[in-house]
Amino acid sequence: MDTKEIINSLIDRGVLISPDLIECIEQIKEIIDTLPDEGPVVLNKDLVKALKTNIKRLDINWTEFESSRALAEKGKESKIYDSFMHIIGMASDEKSKEKIAALLTDIKQEGAVVLEKEDEKDETNVVVLKAYNEKPKKREPSDFVEYFKIRYDLMKRLLQTRVELEKLTSISRLKEKSLKETVSVIGMVYAKRETKNGNIMLTVEDPTGMINILVNKERTDVYNIAKEICYDETLGVKGVHMNGIMFATTILQPDISVTDRNKKAKDDVYAAFISDIHVGSTHFLEEDFLKFIRWLNGKAGNPLQRSLAKKIKYLFLVGDIVDGVGVYPGQDKNLILKDIVKQYDTLASYLSQIRSDIKLIIAPGNHDALRSDEPQPTLSKDFAASMWTLPNATMVCNPSYVNIHSSKDFEGFNVLLYHGGSFHYYIREIDALRKHDPKNNPSSVWKYLLKRRHLAPAHTSTTYIPETKFDPLAIDLVPDIVVNGDMHKADASQYNGIIIISSGCWQRRTDYEIKRGNNPDPGKVPLLNLKTKEIKMMKFVDE
Repeated sequence: MDTKEIINSLIDRGVLISPDLIECIEQIKEIIDTLPDEGPVVLNKDLVKALKTNIKRLDINWTEFESSRALAEKGKESKIYDSFMHIIGMASDEKSKEKIAALLTDIKQEGAVVLEKEDEKDETNVVVLKAYNEKPKKREPSDFVEYFKIRYDLMKRLLQTRVELEKLTSISRLKEKSLKETVSVIGMVYAKRETKNGNIMLTVEDPTGMINILVNKERTDVYNIAKEICYDETLGVKGVHMNGIMFATTILQPDISVTDRNKKAKDDVYAAFISDIHVGSTHFLEEDFLKFIRWLNGKAGNPLQRSLAKKIKYLFLVGDIVDGVGVYPGQDKNLILKDIVKQYDTLASYLSQIRSDIKLIIAPGNHDALRSDEPQPTLSKDFAASMWTLPNATMVCNPSYVNIHSSKDFEGFNVLLYHGGSFHYYIREIDALRKHDPKNNPSSVWKYLLKRRHLAPAHTSTTYIPETKFDPLAIDLVPDIVVNGDMHKADASQYNGIIIISSGCWQRRTDYEIKRGNNPDPGKVPLLNLKTKEIKMMKFVDE
């Protein structure tokens, strides 16, 4: 193709060429086919350089990108454009190329990367890596089938790289194998039961069929894994096939491998994590919450505590930020504010007092004024309009991925936020999990879910929307930090290098919690040092 043909080809696709590319037009030939259908409007040298990497598609929010580029060219605001180009340009070396490829190519939905505006003088940075913005529509039974196919394909890609799964085959081909031949399959758990001899019988399925898998109690390592298995999770199984049954010798889960996650910020900066504020409830601890805000502003605590407060640059609010209205029968008896708009207005007035250099990342929970089905979109602009006026706030979905504190020389931390709607199911249903006392140690539930690379692997563990293009509850991107709310229990741990944080609450122990045997941690706030990865627990409620 000559220069004219290349230009015409791009114009046909709705792409214009920046003048800085005319002199090197030949470079574009390599990347024409890699341009996404809804991609850039203007192609310049920066994008050509990025698109010539091994990334086959850049699933970013191109509308936001074009707006940021226009502002940068007019000299009005360059930091957003620079942040975009930093993320795209991270693919310049092999290690970063692998990380960004995993980040961008695995995220299928439109608007997967959205940048938030920042003060030019502010070094803090919040990037929303996953934004759920699918429009509501009628759902059919076939949508659930398609949803599980998408999930299975994702988990299969994660599992089929495992060298332990030798002679990997589909279930339908097992009948072609010799007796007592060692084979491997990847399947989703359809049924699980204990045999009369105390062994475990699993029924797993893939798109081609089903097979029964026997896990002998004498193989304690495999048997212990099988005891924790839940319905609908995807497994890799190696074993001996004989007479239509597999005898398992190895069970593998998608899991997250142990890698070197020695990622640390260069500056001494902290992120704080809170949730379950429950503004509007008669049990809301208003004075203690205001004490926390005074501390953030350096107006409470001893000199050492005030010095620590100055280092807080990020505050995560992980759902149930108000108590809501009509969440459960008879809730009106437990409300001081019975108007949902007033609940949000009151909270917004509190949060507006927080010093402006602290970035607020705000996710919804099951008490907030929007659907409880997951994924939950961002807070409603109809009911929570006052929250959207907070200049230092970033509204995110539940669940969501955000990146914080990235810079030219540091890729930042990827944080997975999940309010925790599915946690109660696993605490109730998985016997083997209860030995870790998960009500008081929510991090044990996180470890369970991280092994399965999914926030709700069992179909009935949470109410969800069956998406047909991607699985919004899959843990496809490996996070650096995971955080939940809902449990009202402050906790911190780590799993294979991933930092696990559960935030406390700002509500006195309720009658419901007493009945369920829950022991909340009101006013207890985990603080994470992004330089040392040390976690401190601050307490703002007197015993």
